[in-house]
Amino acid sequence: MSTAVIKTDGLTKRFPRVTALDQLTVEVQPGVVGLVGSNGAGKSTLIKILLGLAPATSGRGEVLGLDIATRGSEIRERVGYMPENDCLPPDVSATEFVVHMARMAGLPATAARERTADTLRHVGLHEERYRPMGGYSTGMKQRVKLAQALVHDPKLVLLDEPTNGLDPAGRDEMLALIRRVHTDFGISVLVTTHLLGELERTCDHLVVIDGGKLLRSSSTASFTEATAVLAVEVTDHPQDHALEPGTALRERLAAAGIDVQPEGSHLVLVRLADESTYDTIRDTVADLGLGLVRLEQRRHRVAELFTSPADGTRAPDSRADDTRATEQSKGGTDDVAAS
Repeated sequence: MSTAVIKTDGLTKRFPRVTALDQLTVEVQPGVVGLVGSNGAGKSTLIKILLGLAPATSGRGEVLGLDIATRGSEIRERVGYMPENDCLPPDVSATEFVVHMARMAGLPATAARERTADTLRHVGLHEERYRPMGGYSTGMKQRVKLAQALVHDPKLVLLDEPTNGLDPAGRDEMLALIRRVHTDFGISVLVTTHLLGELERTCDHLVVIDGGKLLRSSSTASFTEATAVLAVEVTDHPQDHALEPGTALRERLAAAGIDVQPEGSHLVLVRLADESTYDTIRDTVADLGLGLVRLEQRRHRVAELFTSPADGTRAPDSRADDTRATEQSKGGTDDVAAS
């Protein structure tokens, strides 16, 4: 098995009135890993402790095999960090800023300039690299922050809300960049985001914390594995019919002893008992003279972890991603409750 890039054992951080991390024990393997948690779950605190910028109250941890309590400066030499907030000097060009960050990481002047040119080209800012960053769009600023995290060729990068404020197209481009950071350069990535659909599409592994405690750590595939529910979508009746197509299909399937729930005028959810369920659905749709638009197994969603069974409330999921991203791009800065 690959050596863990991050390892914690009983990591705890207490403030006077709150416990930010509570006996957190987790291992993060190389790859693209998502860190999920609601506001106040301890994500930002964990990143600061991993970088050696804040001490833990108790417990221990390692980043790239280095003790976070005693070797913080060495960790920061080997790790890139992309902060959530807009922290770029407006009167400085991207080239000047990234060169400066490369020099701060210990690169000689010539190597810093060469690495800066290569990195800005990689993130898509080669043509704009000499412009003052005050005139950059939100997407361009995010790319600069990513570039400075990569310029010193780290083994691991910590990306805090890298798609914040971006529209859907900009988010897709940033997510593609993040995947290439690992696939093209072999750099491991730990990324936090409040848009859960992004994690499902981008990350190999997810770590979920809640109230400073580990809720779950497993592969993304296991989070989104297929359920025993089939989504069946049909077309309208070829001729006028008293019942909506979804209602007619539901009643006919229920009469055949199949567990079925309505999900709209053309969509029903069917409990998959065995392989014969597919045959029954096919024959019933044909008997009703409907067209079959979709027949697929539904998958679990990461958002289900944040669903409260007590009150039935649901955390935001990827279907609301575009709405929240648009609100943010218009100037909203509040985080979503379940991020």
